[in-house]
Amino acid sequence: MLPLSQDSYGGELAVMRSHDQHTIHIGGVIRNAVVFNPGTSHGDAMDAETLIETVGRLFALLQERKTEYVLVGGIAMLQYVAGRNTEDIDLIMAVSSLKELPEIQTSSQDADFAGKFEGLQIDLLLTSNPLFELVKQSHTATRRFVEEEIPCATVEGLLLLKMYALPSLYRQGNFSRVGLYENDIATLIQGYRPDLEPLFEELSRHLSETDLASVREIVAEIGQRIERFDKGSDGRE
Repeated sequence: MLPLSQDSYGGELAVMRSHDQHTIHIGGVIRNAVVFNPGTSHGDAMDAETLIETVGRLFALLQERKTEYVLVGGIAMLQYVAGRNTEDIDLIMAVSSLKELPEIQTSSQDADFAGKFEGLQIDLLLTSNPLFELVKQSHTATRRFVEEEIPCATVEGLLLLKMYALPSLYRQGNFSRVGLYENDIATLIQGYRPDLEPLFEELSRHLSETDLASVREIVAEIGQRIERFDKGSDGRE
């Protein structure tokens, strides 16, 4: 597999964009996810109209406080693949940075937990977890969004986070979440063909031997699916 540079981009993204700048509109993506969620009530849909402004205020606040953070999760995925849907924002940051942001309401400071900013859900991954710190330091690139330029996880960073999470999701019996993460992994690998061995090497420092073996097995199965897809695509040309 070919290595991927930190500045690689994917093809055209089927997401809400700024007409002039052709950049991802985070507030618009989240608003649309809420509005078109079948479980959204009329009242929630009305509240969703304020989400665009709320998202803008959040990133303006992070810029104003000079907060060190990295955007990960579904919104970061949209920089690389089409069709990802999400109703929240995922950020990596340090506890010390979070303490400078009293506007984000939290009830815990575990390695990963949820916070709220004016009703907007934020999933927080704290750098007290060494892998999250690694992604923040070594697998980040600045990307342009409608709101502003934002530090965003690279393809390798997203793969590390998603592969790291898989064993825990399997133990939790969270089948829908497992399916989502495995699809994200498959889409990133198929689209960018990164060198996976350095990622497995890094994961070996953060996962047990058993969990790492499970991740390798899952990724090998994904590789077989991609190979079948590639053969089918070649046959249609």
